[in-house]
Amino acid sequence: MAAEPMFAEERQNQILQLLRRQKKLLVSELCDTFGVSPATIRNDLNDLERQGLLRRTHGGAIAGTKINFEPTSVEKDVANREQKMAIGQAAAELVEEGDTIAVDTGTTTYYLAQALSGKSRLTVVTPDLVIARTLEDYAGVSVILAGGQVRKGFSCTVGAITNGVLQSLAVDKVFLATNSVSAAGELCTPDIEQAEVKKNLRRMGNQVILLCDSSKFGTQSFAKFGELQDLDMVITDRRADPETLQRLRAMEIAVEAV
Repeated sequence: MAAEPMFAEERQNQILQLLRRQKKLLVSELCDTFGVSPATIRNDLNDLERQGLLRRTHGGAIAGTKINFEPTSVEKDVANREQKMAIGQAAAELVEEGDTIAVDTGTTTYYLAQALSGKSRLTVVTPDLVIARTLEDYAGVSVILAGGQVRKGFSCTVGAITNGVLQSLAVDKVFLATNSVSAAGELCTPDIEQAEVKKNLRRMGNQVILLCDSSKFGTQSFAKFGELQDLDMVITDRRADPETLQRLRAMEIAVEAV
């Protein structure tokens, strides 16, 4: 019986698992392993290299970024900026007058915050220092900063105090960010404390919306904070794999690709 074909994200996740064990892979070996063409494998390796997860070599790839590595906020902002801005703008269009929302820390959610300047009678809960400072200048927006221990290099708060604030509140909509969406549908981030904050953010809302550029799909990080089935909607960019979008819709998750 022929093997069931894999989604690109599933294959790429398995490539990363192989690379963590072997440190070096050849295109020819991967073709044999997955039963696909060299062009397909080269596309997979190029996608993974763009995400900083491996380094391409002549005829293959070697291990790149470690699974628990996380770029700083400044480094994140450089990657896929145009797509993140479009996603943030699309998310802002979902925010209605009188809403109470929670906004996760992240560069994509920062662009959401920037797009809220014209909103009125809006309350925003966030653990992100930069987002809170941005929203402070907007006349129609009231800001609740979930204070706690500042995570250096990431301009956000974590820890027991932050989680206590989030656990005590409920909101209409939660806008989450993620470092990765694994092939198994797990939402993950490299930092355990950050994952706990994201869990509590996710539990706050009547509607949970993930802001996620296409580079995050099919990747793996260290600490899980949720699963795709926890989401009501995903906003991503047009470069997302059509199979991924189809899979989300099959799970009755609303999808917007901008």
